[in-house]
Amino acid sequence: MNKTNKFKDSALPVSFEDTFIAFQHKSDRELLLAYFIFGLTKSPFLVKFLSQVAKVTLSMGLPVKPLIKATVFKLFCGGEKKEEYSKVIAKLGKAGIGTILDYSVEGTEDEAGFDGTKIELLNIIEQSKSNPNIPCTCMKMTAIGSFEIFEKVTANIVLSIDEQRAWDKVKNRLDEICKASYRAGKPIYIDAEESWTQAAIDQLAEEMMSKYNNYKAIVFTTLQLYRWDRIDYLVRLMEQARSGSYRLGIKIVRGAYLEKERERARLIGYKSPINSSKLDTDKEYNKAIELFINNIDVVEICVGTHNEDSCRLLVNLMAENKLARNHPHIYFSQLYGMSDNISFNLANAGYNVSKYLPFGPVESTLPYLARRAEENTAIAGQMSKELEIISKERRRRKIAN
Repeated sequence: MNKTNKFKDSALPVSFEDTFIAFQHKSDRELLLAYFIFGLTKSPFLVKFLSQVAKVTLSMGLPVKPLIKATVFKLFCGGEKKEEYSKVIAKLGKAGIGTILDYSVEGTEDEAGFDGTKIELLNIIEQSKSNPNIPCTCMKMTAIGSFEIFEKVTANIVLSIDEQRAWDKVKNRLDEICKASYRAGKPIYIDAEESWTQAAIDQLAEEMMSKYNNYKAIVFTTLQLYRWDRIDYLVRLMEQARSGSYRLGIKIVRGAYLEKERERARLIGYKSPINSSKLDTDKEYNKAIELFINNIDVVEICVGTHNEDSCRLLVNLMAENKLARNHPHIYFSQLYGMSDNISFNLANAGYNVSKYLPFGPVESTLPYLARRAEENTAIAGQMSKELEIISKERRRRKIAN
């Protein structure tokens, strides 16, 4: 990224309303496509219906892939191959925005697939070594091991001999990935998943942080703040990092499996791990930001959010604590194709910003795209906000022309 140190005064205001900066990277045609897609995704029913139609038609071999690739895939993904996503990385880099390459292939359920994902991740880490526009990488643990084995380890179920061998392979794959990240000097973000697999993921992430975060945060774990128990966990992690003399790497998000979590808790009959309201989740999220600023000496953070209020809170706290806008412990992050008014305006003001850029075969990334679309329709006002800022920029361009 073309970062400089010219923005050391955090006290200057940052506006998220400048649509010229927000959409400088989009052509009129691309802006129209975004407007059309966000208009469709305002309807939860339509999102689920179109997601199912896309899956069925692809599985039947019908020629719909070009249409999907030219529309929703183009808006939210970097491409299928390196030649495609490299162009997106370069474009974001010109705006001072880093790229987190997200190999979004889901549904792998065998050892060959898990090893394939590991190799793909190692390739991304290798690319990042020589590319300043790739500040870090990310991974999903159930992409290198079966969902069932994470579920069993979380539930403290004794593994069979074969399962133990599989679990050992998971740990070896993870260690190889983290070691490569350590040698490259580029962080690896470990995504959070369903609560009934998360304890096993937490266990491995903690082991890797204590092993590889001795001089900087290389391994990051992810906290989903829609869970009411995550603040206590964050405090415990900070205490462990201090006592263990290592840096804590934390990515915070609001959460990705809200409906699934509540439904499972209802069906099985246990207390839902999810906060009772969106307001409670917002409070927990902002509390985590405040805790981080108060412990900046031991914690490095990635604030993954499309929430303008949370971004403003962090900007204001940085100013109050006289922290440089490009402080190396602080990153803002949004998904590619969304909240460009936040990403591009923060980057333009000198803050560290990254975009999550999914890539992979269209057929394999479809579950990811469907889940993201369903998540976003569940966020009150998110699609309306996207449409509002796109409409504002289209009006501005029409007047300018």
